[in-house]
Amino acid sequence: MKIITGLLAVVFCATSFAQNAYPNKPIRLIVPLAAGSAVDNAARIVAQKMSVDLGQGIVIDNVTGASGAIGADKVAKSAPDGYTLAGFNDSIMTMIPHMKAQTWDILKDFEPISLVATVEWGLVVNNDSPIKTVADFIAAAKRDPSKLNYGSGGNGSPQHIAMALFANQAGISLTHVPYKGATQAAVGVAGKEVDAAFQGIATVNSLVQAGKLRLIAVSTPKRLAQFPTIPTVNESGLAGFEFNSWFAMMAPAGTPKVIITQMHSEVVKALADAEVQNKLIAQGLTPRGLAPDELGKAMRIQYAKYGKLIKDAGIKGE
Repeated sequence: MKIITGLLAVVFCATSFAQNAYPNKPIRLIVPLAAGSAVDNAARIVAQKMSVDLGQGIVIDNVTGASGAIGADKVAKSAPDGYTLAGFNDSIMTMIPHMKAQTWDILKDFEPISLVATVEWGLVVNNDSPIKTVADFIAAAKRDPSKLNYGSGGNGSPQHIAMALFANQAGISLTHVPYKGATQAAVGVAGKEVDAAFQGIATVNSLVQAGKLRLIAVSTPKRLAQFPTIPTVNESGLAGFEFNSWFAMMAPAGTPKVIITQMHSEVVKALADAEVQNKLIAQGLTPRGLAPDELGKAMRIQYAKYGKLIKDAGIKGE
C-alpha cells in the first residue's frame, strides 16, 4: 500500500507540474503601435519563431493610441502571469513618460525581459522630390524657413523627436505634421502630403523598394549593408548625428523571475536562428538579445538622457 501511495504521489506531482508548465496557452503580446510599424514588423518576425519553439501561439495585439500609452496601460494592469507581455519601443520606455503624466510608471510597473533588436533609422522623402541629399534638405529649409514640413507618428513620437533633434543640430525650422502612427506618416510622405520624415527602416523599407519613397540618409554610425550606396547623416554633413530606436520585450511587474528568465532565453534562441536574423537585417533591424538586467540598466540611462532632451527642446506629447 505504501508503494502504491508513493507512486500515486509521484504521478500526481508530475501531472500537476505538466498542467502548470508555462506556457500552456497562447501568449498575448501587446504592441502599442500600428501594424506595419518597425516594432510591429520585428515583433512578428521574432514571435513567429518563438511560437514554434514554445509550442504555443504568441498573438500580436496592436493596441494603438496616445503614442503607445494606452497599450502600455493595458500591460501594466494585466495579471503578472506571463500570458500578457509587451513589445515596446523606447519612446514608451524613455520618452513619453517625460511629456505627460501616465497611469503607469515605466520603472516600477514593468519587468524587463530583453532588448530584442534595435530599429535603424533613415531620412526619407517622396521619390519625386527634388531633394536628393541631406545637404539639399537643409538648404531648402534655410531658403524658406518653415515651408518644409515633416510627418511623424504623433506628438512626442520617436519620429517627432528624431526630426526635432535633426532640425536643432542643422539650425533649421520645419513644420511638424503629426499622424496617428508611424506607418500613416510614411504613407503621408509617399502620398506627397508632407515633404519628409525620419522613420525606422523597417517601417519604410517596402515603400522604398517599391519606388514610392527615396531614402536619402541613414542615422546609423556606419552605412547599412542592405543600403550600401546610402550615406549616413553624419557623413552627409551633420557631424555626430545618430538615432535609432528599440524593440524591447517587457512584462507586468511581479511576473515570476522564472518566467522572465525563460522568455529571455526564448528570445535569444529565436535571434540565433539564421532565418530570423536575415529577416530582421533585411528590414533594417539589428538583433540584440540584451539580458533583463542589462536592459533595465540601459533603460534607466536612456530615460535620464531623453528626459533632459525633451525638457530642453520643450517637446510635448499627445
